[in-house]
Amino acid sequence: MKTFRQRQLPFGNGGIRSIIFLYFTITAAAASIFIGLSLYTRMSGQVSETVMEENQILIDQVNRSVENYLKTVMKLSDSLYYSIIKNADLSDPSVGERFNLLYENNMDQTDSIALFSADGELLESVPALRVRNNLDVTREAWFSYTLDRTENQHFFLPQVQQIFESSSDQYRWVIPMTRVVEITKGTDTVQGILLIHLNYTGLKLLLDGVTLGNEGYIYLIDGNGEIIYHPRAQLIDSGLEHENNRAVSEYRDGIYQETFQGEERVITVKSVGYTGWKLIGVAPRQTVSLNSLKTQLLVVFVAAFILFLMSLVNSYISSRITTPIRKLELSVNEIEKGNLNAKVDAEGSYEIRHLGQSVQNMAKQIQVLMADIVSEHEKKRKQEFDTLQSQINPHFLYNTLDIIVWMIENEKPDQAVKAVTALARFFRISLSRGKSIITVKDELEHVRNYLMIQHMRFKNRFSYTIEAEDEVLELASLKLMLQPLVENAIYHGMEFMDGDGEIFISAWKEGEDLYLKVSDNGLGMTEEQVARLFSDMPHTGSSRGSGIGVKNVNERIRLYFGSEYGLSIESEPDEGTVVTIHLPAVAYSEIRQKEEHDKT
Repeated sequence: MKTFRQRQLPFGNGGIRSIIFLYFTITAAAASIFIGLSLYTRMSGQVSETVMEENQILIDQVNRSVENYLKTVMKLSDSLYYSIIKNADLSDPSVGERFNLLYENNMDQTDSIALFSADGELLESVPALRVRNNLDVTREAWFSYTLDRTENQHFFLPQVQQIFESSSDQYRWVIPMTRVVEITKGTDTVQGILLIHLNYTGLKLLLDGVTLGNEGYIYLIDGNGEIIYHPRAQLIDSGLEHENNRAVSEYRDGIYQETFQGEERVITVKSVGYTGWKLIGVAPRQTVSLNSLKTQLLVVFVAAFILFLMSLVNSYISSRITTPIRKLELSVNEIEKGNLNAKVDAEGSYEIRHLGQSVQNMAKQIQVLMADIVSEHEKKRKQEFDTLQSQINPHFLYNTLDIIVWMIENEKPDQAVKAVTALARFFRISLSRGKSIITVKDELEHVRNYLMIQHMRFKNRFSYTIEAEDEVLELASLKLMLQPLVENAIYHGMEFMDGDGEIFISAWKEGEDLYLKVSDNGLGMTEEQVARLFSDMPHTGSSRGSGIGVKNVNERIRLYFGSEYGLSIESEPDEGTVVTIHLPAVAYSEIRQKEEHDKT
C-alpha cells in the first residue's frame, strides 16, 4: 500500500494541488517582486533626494533662527556701543538708565551686560553686578582674546556664569559675546571690552526638539569643533556616547556621507553667519534611504495586491484540477489505513474515474489475498506448535520410564508404584483433551508430580519448593512449560553436585505480566553455555536429558504469545541458575472463550 501511494505522489510529501498552487504562486511572486523592485528602485532615489532636501530645508530654517537670535544680540551690542558708550561720559546717570532700558528690552536673549576697562575695571553693568572677590577678569580667556582681535564681535563656548556674584542661580549657563569698544575719558579715548552674557536657554530652545526623521538630530559646534549644543551633551560629557565633531568641523557647507562607529550617516553642514559656528545635521543612512514609510507601504501594497490576485486565480485553477484527485487520494488513504471496504470516490475526467474503479477492485483482491495469507499462517503456526509439543511428551515419558525401571531393578516396588501413580496423574493432566493452554495451577501440579518422581530417583540429593500467589493460579499457562526447565536443573545442574541441591519454583504477577521462575543452586553455566541453550548448537552437559528443553519452551512461548515473551536465564558457574518465564497475565477463561469463538 505504501508503494502505491508513493507512486501516486512523485513530488515528495506535497499534494498535486499544493504543487500546482506553489508553481503558479512562485511565478506570481516573482512578477510581484520584479514590479516591486522596479517601483522601489525608481522611488527610492526620489525619496532619498526628497528626504535630504527636506533635511536641508529644516537645517536652513534652524540656521536662520539661530542667526536671527545672534543678530538680535549683535544689534544690541551695536546699540550699546554706538548709541551709548562711544563719545559718552560714563559718569552721566543717563548712561546707566539707557543700559538698563536696552537690557530690559532684550531680557529673553540676554542674561547680563557689563562694560570693562582695558585693565579689568568694571565700569557699568546691568543688572547691577559685582565681580567676584579675588577674580581678575584680565586673566579670563575671553578678555585677552578680545583685546587681541579688536575688529570683530566674538562668541565663546557656553559656560557656567562665574564672573559676577549672584544670590539667585549659582549655575546659570551663558554664552559670552565680547567686542572691543572705545571709551571716552575727558579728552582721551581708551579701549574697553563690552561683555554680553547670552542666555544659553534661549539658544537651546531654538534647537531642542528638532529631529531629522525618526533617529536624526542636529548639534552646534564652533570653528574648532567644540560642542556648543548637543541633544545628548550629558552622555557625551560622561563618556557614554561619542560624536564625530572634530572631524566634521573641517567640512564645508554641504551634504556628506560618513561611517562613524560602524554606522553609516548622512551629515549636513551649515555655517552660522557672523560666528564661525557650524550647524550639523546627522541622519542615519538607512533613515535617509528608507525614511518614507508611505513609499515603502505603497510598494509593499502594490506587490502584495498583485500577489493576492494571482493567488486567487491560482487557487481556483488548482482546485478545479486537483479536487477530484484529492477525493481519490483520501479514499486511497482509507484503504492504506486498513479499511479495505472504504468506498472510492472518483469524479472528474474519464482517467480519474477509471483509476478509482481500479483502486476499488485492487482493494477487493487484497482482501481475498490477506484472508488466504492469514489462514495459511495460522495453519503453519499450529503445525509448528504441535511439532514442538510432540517433542516433549515422548522425551519425558522415556526419562520417567527409565526412572521406574531403575526402581524395579533396585527392588524398590513401593517407590515404583508411587512413581507410576505420579506418572499417571501427570499424563492425565498433560493430555488435557488436546489443549495447549492450561491454568498455572495445573502447570504447577504437572511439575510437582514430575519432581516427586525425580525426588524418588535422586533421594536425598535435592529438595524442592513450589510457591505461587493465589491471584495467578487461574491465569493461562503453556502446557509442559516448567517440566523441561526442571529436568535441566536436575540433570545438568545437580547430577554431579557433592552437596544437597535445592530447586525453587515460584509464580507471581506484575502489572499485566505473569512471571514463573525456576532456580537451582547447581553447578551453573558460563555465558557461552547459556547462549548455546537458545541456539541450534548441541548442548553438552549431562549424558541424561535431551538438551532441547530450553530452546523448545522458548520457541513455543514466542509462537503462541508473541516475540516479546519467552525465557531469560541468569547463571554463574558454581553458583546456580535462574530461569525466568515471561508471559502475558491473561485469565484462562478468556483464552478458552477465544479458542471456542475461533472454532465457530
